[in-house]
Amino acid sequence: MKYELNRELSHELEESHEHLHEHYNHQHVHDPKEKKRQINRLARIIGHLQKVKQMLEDDEDCADVLLQLSASKSALNGLGKEIINDHISHCIIHAVEDGDETALNEFKDAIQKFM
Repeated sequence: MKYELNRELSHELEESHEHLHEHYNHQHVHDPKEKKRQINRLARIIGHLQKVKQMLEDDEDCADVLLQLSASKSALNGLGKEIINDHISHCIIHAVEDGDETALNEFKDAIQKFM
């Protein structure tokens, strides 16, 4: 069951990001290997959170639950940082080269919300 849920979510995420970014005059596609690695990483985080949910349902020790939540939060933040770095290395470089201020402003807004 958990594997099916993770596989379905991974597939949905993969499909939802298989698009070209089209800002101003630049287009690009995300590196498929990197995208797959990030999706797998997110699937592991989801699996971890499902375990935390089970811990709550089983009335496990609150300190243990908080520790596991902290680990999940840290993993999710790490994935976010990785996506930010990937975006800067590819998308933003192209946006700067193309003079696409809209893409730059959207990224700035996204970073503000992430933080």
